[in-house]
Amino acid sequence: MKRLIIICEGETERNFCQHLLYPHFATRQIHIAYPLIKRSAGGIGSWESLKKQIITHLNESGAYVTTFIDMYGIKDSYNFPDWMPSKEIPNVKDRVRHIESAMNLDINHRNFIGNIIVHEFETLLFSDITIIQQLIDNSELNYPNLQTIINQHPDIELINNGTTTAPSKRLENNITGYIKSIHSHYLAESIGLPVIRQKCLKFNEWISKLEQI
Repeated sequence: MKRLIIICEGETERNFCQHLLYPHFATRQIHIAYPLIKRSAGGIGSWESLKKQIITHLNESGAYVTTFIDMYGIKDSYNFPDWMPSKEIPNVKDRVRHIESAMNLDINHRNFIGNIIVHEFETLLFSDITIIQQLIDNSELNYPNLQTIINQHPDIELINNGTTTAPSKRLENNITGYIKSIHSHYLAESIGLPVIRQKCLKFNEWISKLEQI
């Protein structure tokens, strides 16, 4: 059985790995582990620190390593490879692919697969908002607003990264009492990995690469 280590930005990503990715990859004889980013209380930190952790995991015999981190929240000061030059790339998905390629070059190990989510994990929860409507009480949900967001963003991975308009902020604004650590994997499980992959093509690229290790 192959070993895959998915370095997670926070507990939300870990829960997703545990409940959706672990069983998916187990059927493909791929055992996954999902440690958190070290020296972090949740959230991304400097590339230098993350790079050290990646290399440590790569030194474990036969392990493949990837990252499960959000583009939203990465600061210029974190010095991710080619981060500043990538700002000249107008298409955000192409920009992220460029940064991922730069990460791969910097690590320079055949078992490393750089990955950044566009724009953040909560994007995945917009894959089927009818599930949100089914699971959240109407008194706590502004469903018309969520539908408007979908109508404005046929490609849900392009829901943007503004401080008030990022996917997580939109959920907080439209679900009373939304708590990321509680609601996110519950909703993701209910939506299901196949639907998420169909709706989030950049995310699906990542999963497809991992399936081929």
